[in-house]
Amino acid sequence: MQETHNTPLAPLTTFRLGGPAARLVTATTDEEVIETVRAADESGTPLLVIAGGSNLVIGDSGFDGVVLRIATRGLALNGVDLELAAGENWSDAVARTVEAGLAGVECLAGIPGSAGATPIQNVGAYGQEVATTITEVIAYDRTARETVTLANEECGFGYRHSRFKADPQRYVVLRVRYRLEDAGGLSAPIRYAEVASALGVEQGERASVVQARETVLKLRAGKGMVLDPEDHDTWSAGSFFTNPVLDQRAYQEFLDRVRARLGDGVRPPAYPAGDGHTKTSAAWLIDKAGFTKGYGTGPARISSKHTLALTNRGDATTEDLLALAREVRDGVRNTFGVTLVNEPVMVGVRL
Repeated sequence: MQETHNTPLAPLTTFRLGGPAARLVTATTDEEVIETVRAADESGTPLLVIAGGSNLVIGDSGFDGVVLRIATRGLALNGVDLELAAGENWSDAVARTVEAGLAGVECLAGIPGSAGATPIQNVGAYGQEVATTITEVIAYDRTARETVTLANEECGFGYRHSRFKADPQRYVVLRVRYRLEDAGGLSAPIRYAEVASALGVEQGERASVVQARETVLKLRAGKGMVLDPEDHDTWSAGSFFTNPVLDQRAYQEFLDRVRARLGDGVRPPAYPAGDGHTKTSAAWLIDKAGFTKGYGTGPARISSKHTLALTNRGDATTEDLLALAREVRDGVRNTFGVTLVNEPVMVGVRL
């Protein structure tokens, strides 16, 4: 376990933004993680848990408390069952499963961050989400002061949501268990139209699991969604806003605004979201509201490759980023009556 003081947090985030931590503790074992959490709780010291830093917006003033950086390692693959320590690099773990010919997370390739974050956000992309493969989450329960094992059905998974996200101060994820599929080197059924088209298969068909991963990586790279220290389009948190899920009334009001603004022939993206709800595209909303690729003139701008990514062009502050995010959110709301919700976790700031 390593401890430093007044340590900049910006280098530990993919945005490369954020002030210093009063105290930074790097834990390499589950026991060190639990020890640090317990000590902070017993002393009443504010605690911030980070790992890959790919889904954080940290204020310019930093964090006046203990920042626990989870750097645990461990990958165990037993047949189709996978267990990952919370600090394991997620993209590397996906690559390992594909090398083993297993299906279930291949379309989640290239997503930055750690394995421990995957159940918190119910990480998903290109037609897959971890909720379909996670069997158990091992976590430290700060309320009960004990380590608990939560089965999939206890995790409260929803679109980019979970029990852990709903109550972020209660659980610290230690390990995650997944059950994959041995389909003879084939992928899971391809659900996402863009991926299916690139692979030359129909939606619902399977492809080579290796080719599926490689295709997703190419698609992500083309949108600036694969980390590259030389490419400022990747100095982001990936998708900054979640895709809105609207009930029947809100969706009809949205369609009325679309027709009034863009004409009767325009049809926004729409996907069934259960219980009479419809999911639409945040990227489409942002673009049609006038915030196109590369929008902005300051140090924080929309990516030149994808409208959903807000980026640090190299010398931005967190306040620069938030100003842009508010401009986009308010512009979409004024145009279409839909309020976008940020996906990254805000630390010491509010959108």
